[in-house]
This record gives sequence, C-alpha cells and structure tokens, in this order.
Amino acid sequence: MNKERIEADVVVIGAGPGGLTAALYASRANLKTILLEKGAPGGELINTADVENYPGYSLIGGPELATNMYEGAMRFGAEHVYGDVTHIEIHGNERHIHTSDKVYVASAVVIATGAYNRKLAVEGEERLAGQGVSYCAVCDGFFFRNKSLVVVGGGDSAVEEGTYLTNFADKVTIVHRRDELRAQKILQDRAFANDKVDFIWDSVVEEVKGENAVNSVQLRNIKTNEVTDFAADGVFVYVGIVPNSTVVADLGVTDEEGWIVTNEKMETSVPGIYAVGDVRKTVLRQIATAVGDGSIAGHMAYQYIESLKD
Repeated sequence: MNKERIEADVVVIGAGPGGLTAALYASRANLKTILLEKGAPGGELINTADVENYPGYSLIGGPELATNMYEGAMRFGAEHVYGDVTHIEIHGNERHIHTSDKVYVASAVVIATGAYNRKLAVEGEERLAGQGVSYCAVCDGFFFRNKSLVVVGGGDSAVEEGTYLTNFADKVTIVHRRDELRAQKILQDRAFANDKVDFIWDSVVEEVKGENAVNSVQLRNIKTNEVTDFAADGVFVYVGIVPNSTVVADLGVTDEEGWIVTNEKMETSVPGIYAVGDVRKTVLRQIATAVGDGSIAGHMAYQYIESLKD
C-alpha cells in the first residue's frame, strides 16, 4: 500500500497539555507543525472535573482548561489532524510517522502520548467494564446517583476521584492494599472529613461480581487472607498508570517499564525525537510539568532543525 506522504517540520503526537504546548512553541517559531491526535484534544484534562493547582486559575474545569490550551496552541498555524500513529521509522534526518493510511515526514517529533489507567486484571473486570466498572469518575459518576461505590487505590487519583464521587453516590468505600494512603495530605484530609467516604485497609479486589451489572466485589485481606464479599453498585479503579509508548517501542528510548527516558532538554537517545508529559520518565506528572516539558521540547525542536541547516 502506497501511503499518502505529508511533510512538516515538526510532528507532535498527542494533544494533552504537553503536546499542545509543544505545538504552540514550535508553530510560534515559524515551523510547519502538525498535531496528531486520535481522540479529543486535552488528554486527561477532559476527564478531570476541577483543576485547582494550575497557575493562573484558582479553580477551573478540566474541559474548559483543555479548550483554552487548544485554542492557544492553534493561534500560530499549527495544524490539528486526527490520526492513530502505529510506529515511527528513522531515515537519515527524516522521521517517518506512520498511521494506517498516511506517513508524516518531519525532521523532529515530539511524543506526547500520555499514559492510561492500569487494570486490576481480575475476573469480572473486563466483562463488566462500562456496566459498573469504570476508570473515570468525571465520565461516569453521574450514573451512580444514590448508589454505593468502591474505589480501588490509595494515591492522588483514587482519593480525589473518590471524594468527587460523593457528589452522586450515597457511599464511597476506598479499598487500599496498604494501611495508609499515598495521596497528598490535602486530599487525604478532605476524604477523611467526608461522611460519605469509608476505607477498607490492607485489602485487594480479587473479583468483580455481577451478571449484567456490578453487585459486589470479592476482597482479600493481604494480612489475614480473609476473603469477603462487599456489596457495591460500581467499581472505580485507580491503581497506577501505564505509559502509552508503543509507538516508540522499536526505537530503544524507553526503560524496562515503558517510560520514555529523556534528559532535561526532553531529548531521547534518538536525535530529533523528544518526549513530554505523562509518557516521560519523571518524578511528577501534573498539568504544570507537562506544560513545562512541552515548552522545552518545542524550543529544542526548533534548535535541532536549525542545526540541520549548518
């Protein structure tokens, strides 16, 4: 199959905060910039109810912030294209970005593909996905008015989203495999102060039960091995994230867990390929850090392309 060839200076893969910022900086440097995204612009922002830790806003809805970022990124001529990237090939100074029917040829590529929620990998989880099993409180919380929910996890996402779910549910029980939470203290304090939030410690979910909808989860206490059935109308899973880095799996730029390794300039081990945001190996994954990553990558892409002219 002969694919349509489309040329650009920079291709940004992924339109979350990091990708949008990289596209903004690259296009503002007068580079022909294509922003490739297989879904709606904004990344995880569009699944976030409220953002309260992004500079310049005391509180803003995630979708609203995503719209603002997208409009800003498009101001200087970046082209937004829907496409699902399958792989990247290196041909001298050209980087070939393949989708099913097109190949985008650019000098520089910014990988901003983010990460996705880790699954529990237990019986019933996949079968009941969308029928009581969810990974997005903002997307699905509305459907659980006056219900009883289980949230699995103990980090920021689990505690913050669990508290958010109390806007709809009568009771939210956070199940955590340890005896204390890992979330930021301000998030813990809110959860502990919320009468609708309960906790089950030292426990893991071993099965999600129900025929056409969730009706309970099987829990095992990891200290006593006691197994119990806990009634619930829904299960929200927040047990970590997995890098969405398969598009660069063949380039040797990831660690053993799949996170893309970069230096402080967002450069990978392959010249002209940069990584930003949640897909990058980093100590913190936040909107602000992704934006910082994107600004650096956009600038470094410009410098790299200029160096090719020497």
